[in-house]
Amino acid sequence: MASEKILIALTPSESKRLIAKGVTNLEEVQRALKHGTIIITLGTTNAYVAEEILNALPGSEMEIDRSRYAAGVITSDGTCVVPKAYRVSDVLIKDGKISDDGIEKAIEELSSEDVFIKGANALDATNTAGILLAHPAGGTIGAALGIVMAQGVNFIIPVGIEKTIPYSITEAGKRVGKGRFYKSVGKSVGLMPVHGKVITEVEALKILGADAAFPIGAGGVNGGEGSVVICAECSSTAKMDELMGVITQIKGEAGVTVVGTDCVE
Repeated sequence: MASEKILIALTPSESKRLIAKGVTNLEEVQRALKHGTIIITLGTTNAYVAEEILNALPGSEMEIDRSRYAAGVITSDGTCVVPKAYRVSDVLIKDGKISDDGIEKAIEELSSEDVFIKGANALDATNTAGILLAHPAGGTIGAALGIVMAQGVNFIIPVGIEKTIPYSITEAGKRVGKGRFYKSVGKSVGLMPVHGKVITEVEALKILGADAAFPIGAGGVNGGEGSVVICAECSSTAKMDELMGVITQIKGEAGVTVVGTDCVE
């Protein structure tokens, strides 16, 4: 049977919502929701991930303040950080319940049955993700990566296609660092290549029922800046209708703003 095709255009905030739905439906996330630990670190995409995962958690009434669920951001002023005084805490879920424990201790106790979710600032053609580091010690990812990789923790990296760059992140990471910039528009940063399960809009569509998906365009104007255009395929018309129903619900998602930033080096 020939595949049916649907064309999907998504703004960055709509992409974040789609990616979040995909992450939530991952088998390892669903399993850890019942028996395990899930750490959802701060980030604009992860704010949507946290909302979707908490919606899937029975009895959860926790609400996410998206304007405060971020640490490092890129704005019109450049590379910036959200001051700690403005941030909320990372979401930590243990055995199906929201935990108030600090993530520092939770990171130390992670096992191969657990899930660590961290967004990225860049993605290259080899599917290597990159995280910009404004903190001199590498922030949360700097503290967590050794344990995550040593223990074989399920490392989920939600990142939109809009963050794809036409250069090797591994090579770029060798050439930059906070101490290597003469001047900067915003904070100077380092770049850390990371490897985990990357979930873009394409992977999210497959998780949600598409047989295949691939990007065919990007960019936009009149509020569509940063958009991606994707073709999704499926042999089932019913499944395509179901998938388009999800997209229709996502359309109109409000743009992401943060409560305050520090962009001064």
